[in-house]
Amino acid sequence: MDSATATVVDGRILFDLLTSIVWTLLRVGSMFMAAPIVGTPVVSMRVRLVLSVAVSLALTPLIPPAPPAAIDAATVLNVMREIAVGAAMGFVLRLAFEAGALVGELISQGMALSFAQMSDPVRGVNSTVIGQWFFLTFGLLFFTAGGHLALVQLVFDSYATLPIGAALPDMQAFLQAAPAFMAVVLRAGVSIALPVVIAMLAINIAFGVLSRASPALNTIAIGLSGAILVGLFLLTQLVGQFAAPVQGLFDQSFDAARSLLG
Repeated sequence: MDSATATVVDGRILFDLLTSIVWTLLRVGSMFMAAPIVGTPVVSMRVRLVLSVAVSLALTPLIPPAPPAAIDAATVLNVMREIAVGAAMGFVLRLAFEAGALVGELISQGMALSFAQMSDPVRGVNSTVIGQWFFLTFGLLFFTAGGHLALVQLVFDSYATLPIGAALPDMQAFLQAAPAFMAVVLRAGVSIALPVVIAMLAINIAFGVLSRASPALNTIAIGLSGAILVGLFLLTQLVGQFAAPVQGLFDQSFDAARSLLG
């Protein structure tokens, strides 16, 4: 084999390798754009791109080969499918973190801290301070439990279930996975916040009875301070109890992400 032929062969191998990496990058990159913590505005686009390329380089030799490169309608559909699958998996995982924001909102209502809102750089909206604290706590628990490693494992397993270029086995299940998991998120958020909410409701009722019994007292000032102090004490008790429910919610989110693939 002369040098010109060897160069052509090597160039073709390199082109096929780059094509496989780009196919992998479509699903991995779209998932990182929608994934929890990594896909939030606090992580720069450059960091997300570096993570996506690094994971794609690691997974490309381990997954089934990508379809040949071509400029046709089938390739366009495959590209859209890869982006949709990756974004859907990341979005479902991100829904689990909204349970933390819901817990904070519910508890803030009982603690009379619903007015204490500020810009949330993680979610890109205005939310209560307690809600932001719970959201960040969910993130810490996610990394502590090895959620970032499970995220990579989820992507790797998705190629075994749904190789590149393969059609979705059940489109209806794909479209219903996120709405079905949203009900699980709402139920988990309410169940975590329920003990504190009930306790704060009892405190507020007690201050309401006190205001009717002694109208001369400034029950608004006393009740506001008392609700905040009692609420902070209950939060310290809740911190040591809600790790297991949150871990269960994360497990359910990964199961819901796998159900997207049929």
